[in-house]
Amino acid sequence: MYDATCSVLEKIIVDGSTYSQHGDADNAYKSLTSFEFILILHLMREIMGITDVLCQALQQQSQDVVNAMHLVRSTKTLIQNLREGWDKLLKNVTSFCEKHDIEVPQLSASYVARQGRSRHQKDHITVKHYLRVKIFFVLIDKQLHELNCRFNDQAMELLTLSSTLVPKDAYKAFNIENICTLVDKYYPMDFSEQEKINLHFQLQHFIVDARQDSNLKNLSTMQELCTCLAITKNSEVYYLIDRLLRLIMTLLVSTVTTERYFFAMKIIKTRLKNKMEADFLADSMIVYIERDIATSISSDSIIEHLSH
Repeated sequence: MYDATCSVLEKIIVDGSTYSQHGDADNAYKSLTSFEFILILHLMREIMGITDVLCQALQQQSQDVVNAMHLVRSTKTLIQNLREGWDKLLKNVTSFCEKHDIEVPQLSASYVARQGRSRHQKDHITVKHYLRVKIFFVLIDKQLHELNCRFNDQAMELLTLSSTLVPKDAYKAFNIENICTLVDKYYPMDFSEQEKINLHFQLQHFIVDARQDSNLKNLSTMQELCTCLAITKNSEVYYLIDRLLRLIMTLLVSTVTTERYFFAMKIIKTRLKNKMEADFLADSMIVYIERDIATSISSDSIIEHLSH
């Protein structure tokens, strides 16, 4: 798409109907044909290529906790390794620029900020330093920071402990002590002290039963296990295990829902709506976020409900 985009901009520069179109197209073309832009373009392609596998895995309806955990670790490692790939990236960017007749700057020359910012520039740095430190390292470090915030040590421990409940390979990963630790550390308010004791014994009975029961022994995911417990009515016998499975499976949903609310808040909280009272603003957000449900409710039904 690069050549096609540049061709369209060149055409608008010549044939644009207004001076504004001429100017916007000219500025966009200059940005697109700068070495800095091409460097960022190549770097983002590498980063998005590395993170895409993890993103696709996390979006699947049937979550495989074990594989997701491995993908988080491999993604962090690959992003970190990308830091060592400056020379390779620079070579690819230079080759791309030469192919498309884009000027390659002298890397040892002093860097001058564009758009008149050079007058306020205090640090005298080279072009190479700016591209490598201010762009290359900063972009990679931001991605690593994002991954470490979303998947910190606590989150990774939670995933690791949760993976012991995955029934794959005849409950190979099943570990009673790890499961009890999971409950103690991350779900202390959802189980009473007596229930924690009972859970330990339920897990002992369950693993013996599961490896012999034809309905339970050939399962692969926690979703399948939870469904099987409900269908076979074993959820009434192993009710504490069933509760724990449901808590773990709703973890991703609750996280996504929270992020969805914060994203909606950025859209809704305009300067005018900031003057609303908190309750009214919260009600407006609920209607916006759950608009699929809201559209199914007629105004007449609301009026009738309030009139009573």
